[in-house]
Amino acid sequence: MFIVANWKAYVESLAEAKKLAELAKRLAAKTRVSLVIAPPAPLLAFLAARNRSSIGFAAQDVSAETGGAETGEVLAQISASAGATYAIIGHSERRARGESDEVVARKLAHALAQGLIPILCVGEHERDAEGGYLTFVREQVSSALEPLEPKERSRVILAYEPVWAIGKTSADAIVPADLGEMVLYLRKLLAELLPGKSSARSQVLYGGSVEPSDIRALAGGTQVDGFLVGHASVEPSTFAALVKAVA
Repeated sequence: MFIVANWKAYVESLAEAKKLAELAKRLAAKTRVSLVIAPPAPLLAFLAARNRSSIGFAAQDVSAETGGAETGEVLAQISASAGATYAIIGHSERRARGESDEVVARKLAHALAQGLIPILCVGEHERDAEGGYLTFVREQVSSALEPLEPKERSRVILAYEPVWAIGKTSADAIVPADLGEMVLYLRKLLAELLPGKSSARSQVLYGGSVEPSDIRALAGGTQVDGFLVGHASVEPSTFAALVKAVA
């Protein structure tokens, strides 16, 4: 099982970041769960440089640019040199700020060019009875992957995060049967877009109101490979419970 802890902007100090990173290291050492943490950009190099554990690091985002007069942008190559192995691309919170499919595709290409493994976030805003949300997700996936070379597509991890499920209680979020259907749908899309049988090795994650009370049900029988966890990843007891529940 694979868990990505997206700290977002919840972590406000280096001291807090160090404590959370140490917790992740202990959990990784005690379980077979593969853990990746995505700290705020200024903390990435500090934490990654001192890492001697099995945990990995991800950039929360990368720039759509490659350099130059771009004040405030964090380039893919900077994140890679700072110690990131992964990069979260197209998160719903970035898309909500106006990030288009075209920008997502550019970021994806830049991340791959710098040797980062992209975690491509896709997901609908709402579900409709006619199944229009499936077309919406298909377009998100296709617009991001089609410009890439076939071998590059094989390196992308998909993270399904339905916007309507974010911030809900587990009772109001997605149920295992619906998640299983969506994971199957995403795997069919990957089979269409990836060469040969390489889609069989692709990973599909889920993010959206994952709690210790429902993570085992969501993990079992849905063919999901792991989870993208937000706010719960900076609450030590909750995050520990999540990891132990799927260990």
